[in-house]
Amino acid sequence: MPHWAYSASGLDPDKTARASGRELRISTKNTREVCRAIRGMKLQEAKALLENVMKKKTPIKFTRHIGEVGHHHGVHKGSVARYPVKIASQLLEILEGAEANAEYKGLDLEKVRIGHAAVQKARSIRKNIPRAFGRSSRFYGELSHVEIVLEEV
Repeated sequence: MPHWAYSASGLDPDKTARASGRELRISTKNTREVCRAIRGMKLQEAKALLENVMKKKTPIKFTRHIGEVGHHHGVHKGSVARYPVKIASQLLEILEGAEANAEYKGLDLEKVRIGHAAVQKARSIRKNIPRAFGRSSRFYGELSHVEIVLEEV
């Protein structure tokens, strides 16, 4: 069994609560944009944002890897945005786990904000796609590690 560590260091254990999702089947590049969007937000604001993304009411602005990505209403003119529903649902589960950890530690949930949200690449899943004439092509599924740290302000 592997031992997972957090990339955030120097945290006060009495004022922070953390949670992580390991080897999630979500895109690392797109998850980076969602983590950037919720970093620094209060807990309830971040949960509301992710729920609105899942309902396709609020888009997430993308700043990297934006070739051939369409524009959406709700962001500044000339900005590229998307509605990453699958990523939002996975991050919402991790946020709820971090919220439960913060409540267990006795932190005030009204004063809690997201101090650290990061994503790293995980291992790849190798699969084969059947092709014509009995051949097959290799396909790599992408996995990601996501970690969220809540801190009391």
